[in-house]
Amino acid sequence: MAPADPRDASASATARDASTTTPASTTARDRRADVRIGALTAVVTIGLMLALPPLDAADPDSTGTGTGTGTAWPALGGTAWNLLALGVLAQSAVLLAARRAPRTTLVVVAAIPVLVAVTAPSTLFGLSALPVVVAVVLASLRLPLARLWVPLGAAAVLVALGSAIATATTSGAFRAGAAQGIAASAGQGVLQAVGAVGLPLVVALLVRSRREVRSARTAEASAVDREQDARHREQDARDREQDARVEAAVSRERAAMARELHDIAAHHLSGIALMSAVIDRQIDVDPERAHEGVRQVREQSTAVLEDLRRLVGLLRDDAPAERAVETVAGIVDLVERARTRTTVDLDVRPGAHPLADGIGPLTQLAAYRTVQEALANVALHAPGAPCTVVLDDRDADRLAIRVENGAATVPSVGTSPAGGNGIRGMRERADLVGARLQVGPTATGGWVVTLVVDREARPASDGPADGPEVAR
Repeated sequence: MAPADPRDASASATARDASTTTPASTTARDRRADVRIGALTAVVTIGLMLALPPLDAADPDSTGTGTGTGTAWPALGGTAWNLLALGVLAQSAVLLAARRAPRTTLVVVAAIPVLVAVTAPSTLFGLSALPVVVAVVLASLRLPLARLWVPLGAAAVLVALGSAIATATTSGAFRAGAAQGIAASAGQGVLQAVGAVGLPLVVALLVRSRREVRSARTAEASAVDREQDARHREQDARDREQDARVEAAVSRERAAMARELHDIAAHHLSGIALMSAVIDRQIDVDPERAHEGVRQVREQSTAVLEDLRRLVGLLRDDAPAERAVETVAGIVDLVERARTRTTVDLDVRPGAHPLADGIGPLTQLAAYRTVQEALANVALHAPGAPCTVVLDDRDADRLAIRVENGAATVPSVGTSPAGGNGIRGMRERADLVGARLQVGPTATGGWVVTLVVDREARPASDGPADGPEVAR
C-alpha cells in the first residue's frame, strides 16, 4: 500500500472542514456571500424571464414586421410562468447550502427543473439551467474533481432529461414521427447538459488551475530561497533544506499538472465550441448533419473526461494512470482525430533512425502539446482552411515540426475564452525544454507554427528508418 501523501491529507481535511463547519470569525461573512449568490441568481433568471418575450416581440429581423419570431411565450402570471418562477426561486434557495453540502446541492438544483418540465413545460424552460451553472461552478471550486464525478454525472443526466421533456412537449417534435421526435429531444437535452454542466466545469477547472499555478510558483520561489539559506546553517537547518526541496518538487509537479489541464481543456473545448456553433446553424435546415454534430460533441466530451480521469490517476497513489505521456509518435493519431474537424495532411520525413530518437520524454511531450494547440487554433480561428503538419526528422542534431494552414474559407465562430493563452503556453513549454518556437501569419493569409528541438543524444544511425513509429 502506498504511503499517504501529506498534501492529499491536507486537501481532504480542508474539503472536509469546508463542508461541515467554518471558523466563527468568517461564518457571518460566508453566509452573506451565500445569500448574495442565491439572490443574484434568482434576480437574473427571473429578469430574463420577464425580458425575453418583450425583446422577442420588438425584434424585426425574423419577419420584418416587428412582431418577433412567433415563439409561443408563456403568459406572465399564467400557470407555466408561475411554476417556472417558483422552480427558479427554489433552485436559488437551495444554492444557500452550497458551502455546507456542495454535492447534494448540485443534484437537487438539477432535479428541480425536471419537476417543472413534467408539470408545466414552457419555451422559457432553458433559463432553469442558469442556477445549475452556478451550482457546478461553486462545487468545482470547493471540492476536488475526484469527489465530483458522481454528482456531476447525475446533474448532467437530470438536465438532459428535463430539457428533452420540455422540448418534446413544447416544440411538437413528435409530429414528424417518434424516431425523429426522440432524436430531436435527446439532441437538445445533450446540448443543454453540455452547456449547463460541461462548459462551466471546464471554465471552473481552468480558473482553479491558474490559481494553483500562481501558488506553485510562489511556493517554488520560496523553497529555492530557503534552500540557499539552509546551506549556511547547522544540522537543524539541513532538515529544513530537505523540506524545501520536497516542497519545490511538489510545486513543479503542480505547475506541470496545471499546464497539462489547460492544454487538454483548451484543445477539446475549442472543438466543442466550433461544433456547437455549427449545430446551432444546422438544427433547423439540416437535422441529419446536426445529429452527426451532436455525436461529435459527445465524442469530444468523452475525450475530455478520459483525459481528466488520466490526470486524476496521476495525482492519486492508488490509481495508476491509464495512458503514458504523449510522444512525437502520437502526433500521427492526433492528426487523425483532427481530421474530423478540418482537412489536415501529415508529412513525415524520417531519417536513418527511429522517429524522435535521442529526444527526451519532456521534450516530446512539449512537441506533442504544441501540435495539439496549433491544430485547435486552426479549427477555431480558420475553419475550413487546409492544414499541413510536417515532421522533419532527417537532421541528426535536431527535429523540426511545422504546422501551417491557409486562409479560412468560412467565417470564424469566435475567439477562444483563453484569450491568447494557447500561444503563451506554447512559448512556455518551448522555453522549458530549450526549444525554438516561431509563430506568425503567412503571405497567403494563413498561419504557421514552427518548433525546432535539439536532440539530447545522437540517434542510432543503424536503427530502422521505416518502422511502425514513423508510419504515416
